[in-house]
Amino acid sequence: QNSLRDALVAGLTLNIFNNQCARVKMANPAQTNNVLQALILTKAEKMILTPTYHVFEMYKVHQDATLLPADLQCIQYKFAGNSIPSLSFSASRNKAGKIHISLCNLDPNNSAEIVCELRGHKAKSITGRLLTASKMTAHNTFDSPETVKPTVFKAVQLKNNNVFTTLPSKSVVVL
Repeated sequence: QNSLRDALVAGLTLNIFNNQCARVKMANPAQTNNVLQALILTKAEKMILTPTYHVFEMYKVHQDATLLPADLQCIQYKFAGNSIPSLSFSASRNKAGKIHISLCNLDPNNSAEIVCELRGHKAKSITGRLLTASKMTAHNTFDSPETVKPTVFKAVQLKNNNVFTTLPSKSVVVL
């Protein structure tokens, strides 16, 4: 079953693709329905959107946009003697001049404080969307099709052209 864990992998992968847009010109899933990492699951007349679908939908703001250079400093998430950066991100500016920042907190246990300085752009407001759940294994079913779905992310502030927020553990946020 496609879970929140799969959504985090999708967000991490899309951030990598966005950050390597000089090399990766296009990326898409080979199949969308009823396969591993499916966007949509069907059963007879029923259909559900998976957590991975929601990440793809949230990240569409980066399509036809220009990658913005950015630097991220974060702690490492450690498990069983291995470690990876606890955060993943990408940023872009669309044709209308709007900046979008996608962030993944890969740590399943700890939130992460974020301070993002916006350079060369005077932001007037900020909005966001959040995808998370109580467990990494949370998933949508035909009986509960909206267990994992995006919500409005209100825990973000814009002050002196800096973005301040705390990402919940195991979350994908697009600002």
